[in-house]
Amino acid sequence: MKWKNLRRSGNVEDRRGRRMSTKRAKPIVVSGGCGTIIVALVLMFVFRVDPSFLLNTGSTSTPSLPTPEPQTQSANDELGEFVKAIKGSCEDVWSKIFARQGYKYRPARVVHYSGATRLKRGGVAHARMGPFYLPAEETIYIDTDFFRLMKQQYRAGGDFAYAYVISHEAAHHVQNLLGYTNQVFKKRARVSESEGNKLSVRLELQADFLAGVWAHYADKEMRGRTGQHMMEEGDIQEAMRAAQAIGDDALQRSSQGYVVEDSFTHGTSEQRLRWFMKGFKTGDVKQGDTFSIPYNRL
Repeated sequence: MKWKNLRRSGNVEDRRGRRMSTKRAKPIVVSGGCGTIIVALVLMFVFRVDPSFLLNTGSTSTPSLPTPEPQTQSANDELGEFVKAIKGSCEDVWSKIFARQGYKYRPARVVHYSGATRLKRGGVAHARMGPFYLPAEETIYIDTDFFRLMKQQYRAGGDFAYAYVISHEAAHHVQNLLGYTNQVFKKRARVSESEGNKLSVRLELQADFLAGVWAHYADKEMRGRTGQHMMEEGDIQEAMRAAQAIGDDALQRSSQGYVVEDSFTHGTSEQRLRWFMKGFKTGDVKQGDTFSIPYNRL
């Protein structure tokens, strides 16, 4: 993936290397009926805590996922530059898409941290939670040491796989700006746990689609500006491996040996890959309506 020519975002706050005590901190609430399921799944993978229904903070315990040793920042901090570059590209792509529809895009903020960090409205983001978007703050929290976990434990490494993670979180911000997040949150409060889970799956698959839309236009923009594709041979395969590794079915099969479809909150590996590829191939935001399609056809 050719990312070094991408514009760096100025909306990234780097808190890596800062130490903090979490003994008195109030952790994040996992709201909604499927909170227990989400907490269980977060033990498996960085993507698990990506819940767009986290509209408020409260109290619940943070799950125990092995925390990788934080890496020392070098003078030439390539990882920090990578996060800023992908975030800058997401901002550029979505600003243009919004403008074409007569709207102004408001960029999300990114907090790049290591270990743990305090949230603006109370509570703590912990490395064990992986990257997630918090709608109440319009902020993406990323501990990028978990990119090493993707590579080492889930064999889903590579620049484009990591860009997929960041663009997926940026897509949740797009959903928030368009009102999808709030609609899902309100509907979840009125339906059963199983129906609430289905709403979460629809939201997550739409975010995968929107991540694909970003990749479509980011590649097109770089080709027009430099004559070179952003995407290189093997990049799509990286995204495919990541999508296959993070499907609910794959994670449940790995953790408990069987699959419980009613507890799905993100979609199957096949669904996640298919919706990402649909966004990447078409670049047509209108084709990403995962809410009007019958659930069994997602």
